[in-house]
Amino acid sequence: MELIKLYVMGLMILIIAILANFLATQLGLKTWYEFLSQWGNVDALCFKDGLWLFVLYPLILGCSLLIGNMLWKSIF
Repeated sequence: MELIKLYVMGLMILIIAILANFLATQLGLKTWYEFLSQWGNVDALCFKDGLWLFVLYPLILGCSLLIGNMLWKSIF
């Protein structure tokens, strides 16, 4: 049963991460792929991209774990 719970949590994080990356692209923000592909470039990261990648994106993924946990509790 614990393995199924981990799967549900992982699936929720994956779905939310895909949606967050789509939203970032639509808003003109850098995704992790774009950031890492420009790693040596001095201008690789502006303030809004840094705020997105290091504050908001992890916060969204953390919240997706809470959503997955609530989903799990509502099912079982």
